[in-house]
Amino acid sequence: QVQLVESGGGLVQAGGSLRLTCAASERAFSNMGWFRQAPGVEREFVAAITWNGDKTFYADTVVGRFTISRDNIKNTMYLQMNSLKPEDTAVYYCAQVFRSDGIWYNLQTSWGQGTQVTVSS
Repeated sequence: QVQLVESGGGLVQAGGSLRLTCAASERAFSNMGWFRQAPGVEREFVAAITWNGDKTFYADTVVGRFTISRDNIKNTMYLQMNSLKPEDTAVYYCAQVFRSDGIWYNLQTSWGQGTQVTVSS
């Protein structure tokens, strides 16, 4: 099973930017994605990218502000987050993903530790 480790979170003011990184223990021949979970809220889909990077998908709340990308040589995926808002505050998780009936799911049964993103107003 591929191990995934998220990093790059932090505290930033509204309007600022962060880039999250997801490092995989080996080449992940699968679609990859980001999810986030704020306190008291269910984990939600943020963005996904196909295994070869030719297609990307975004939640409506982040379209135009976030960009997902991957580097299969480095076994790494990124989430560039611009124009951050306080409502983007959450723990962000990366995952191997699949889509069913328009909904994105984690391919694995567990999640990593995530990386905390806090956006101050």
